Amino acid sequence: MTGLLIAKDDRILVERYQYGRTDRDRLSSQSMAKSITGMLIGIATAEGAIKSIDDAAETYVPGLKGTEYGATPIRALLHMSSGVKFGEENDESKGGGGDLDRLWVDMVRKHWFSQKGTVASIAQFNQRIAPPGTRFHYASIETDVLGLVLRYATGQSMCGYLQEKVWQPIGTEADAKWLIDAEGHEVAHGFFNAVLRDYARLARLLAHDGAWEGKQIIPAQWMIDATTVRASETYLAKAEGGFGYGYQVYLFPGSRRQFALLGHLGQRILVDPPSKLVMVQTAVDEKSPEIWRLWSAVVGQFG
Repeated sequence: MTGLLIAKDDRILVERYQYGRTDRDRLSSQSMAKSITGMLIGIATAEGAIKSIDDAAETYVPGLKGTEYGATPIRALLHMSSGVKFGEENDESKGGGGDLDRLWVDMVRKHWFSQKGTVASIAQFNQRIAPPGTRFHYASIETDVLGLVLRYATGQSMCGYLQEKVWQPIGTEADAKWLIDAEGHEVAHGFFNAVLRDYARLARLLAHDGAWEGKQIIPAQWMIDATTVRASETYLAKAEGGFGYGYQVYLFPGSRRQFALLGHLGQRILVDPPSKLVMVQTAVDEKSPEIWRLWSAVVGQFG
């Protein structure tokens, strides 16, 4: 663990750093960035830039017209249920080279033999194996499609949109950074970087269902919809590892409403809206099961 912060509303209960990290270091989100992308989709929808999340992605991204991802509704992309074939894991026994690795090479790494561009890098994955909105399958590329929708719909970069709509309004103390691809676009599925207390500010915003000091930044109804499994979408109730799945966020089991932003190697933001408790952990190793026991104990004591 490189950083840990526990807060109840605007009061920090614990703030710790290890392995040379400090409160000035920008720490990687890994896939927690997916949840940030989902929140921005919610803001763009409320503002009318996106007319409906039941629209297909190709409604906003002309380059995806005629492709399976282009024909997929935004709602299904938010739920990681496009039904398009994409393998998240690389086959190490075959030297890697899985779908995610191929997407990474084509989107991010600048090679003389890789000139596809962002849209074409995504469009090459074009085999549908299930109807959209019928099965959960974690696939980072779905968030990258959402990133394209957001950029085309708003006419802004993701960083610019986040800065205007969220980062400045919640009074963050430091600039954040986001990895860009070979065309200069943010990699929507990961690699956002911020200081620990700014992650905690974001978590507090989520704990208040998108409200900050009396101003609604993310629509409250979007936050409810994003963290609730509808009766017609029961396949999302036990999506992965005992968690349910909402709009790019993981949902805790049980009757108490709690949700999590999770990233590779132990990046976690845990949110308990009833008590306004939040926990932020950054790490370099996924193997930290004690964090769940700690979270349970904190909610039990302060919730």
